[in-house]
Amino acid sequence: MDWRLHWLEAEGDLTPWRDVILAEVEAARTVIAHLMPPCKLDILIRRRPGQVIPVIGMGGTAWGKYLFDLSIDPGNPNLEPSLKDGALRRLVAHEAHHCMRNVAVGYGETLGEALVSEGLAGRFVEQLFGTAPEPWENAMAEATLRAHLPDEALLASSAYNHADWFYCRNGRLPCWLGYTLGYRIVGDWLATAPAPDAATWAGVPAEAVLAVARETGMLANPGRA
Repeated sequence: MDWRLHWLEAEGDLTPWRDVILAEVEAARTVIAHLMPPCKLDILIRRRPGQVIPVIGMGGTAWGKYLFDLSIDPGNPNLEPSLKDGALRRLVAHEAHHCMRNVAVGYGETLGEALVSEGLAGRFVEQLFGTAPEPWENAMAEATLRAHLPDEALLASSAYNHADWFYCRNGRLPCWLGYTLGYRIVGDWLATAPAPDAATWAGVPAEAVLAVARETGMLANPGRA
């Protein structure tokens, strides 16, 4: 198996969830393999009480080209129903896409690049499983989204606050704004492009996606008066 699971249990025994985690990781790997060869990965699995996405009781973080972690919070009442709903396999596919994009072109340093990388991972999950957007990918009304669109200077900035844009922190921006905007602009790009092949899913340049968003009016187009 090209994916190796590492069980980190200093914070608590994972035995009660081991079988379901193994099954869900394998389900994600199998579905991805229908579209592209899954890259080699090390996956860290650990308990992180209070350090997960609250609405699903789990979370994930990609750490580069070949490593991501999965966290679960057994004390979160949303964990069990989320496991039954397939949230874990979708989370695995999302983080695996980040790793594959890191191999191809990198996650990116600017806000615009981060929006594209997160949107691609979300739409990749949609492509694989035919599922609706996750709560963080459809987190606000259209009017709220459009009221908080970044300008060109911010899109090109590497000094943006990632936590403000993508996590529910500080209250300066709507919760999950970055995920919702990224999902939207990648959806607009997909609507204008042929079905992506494996290389495009992982390696499409961020600027190609952002250019479509400017043409559709989702982002400001500096070339228009």
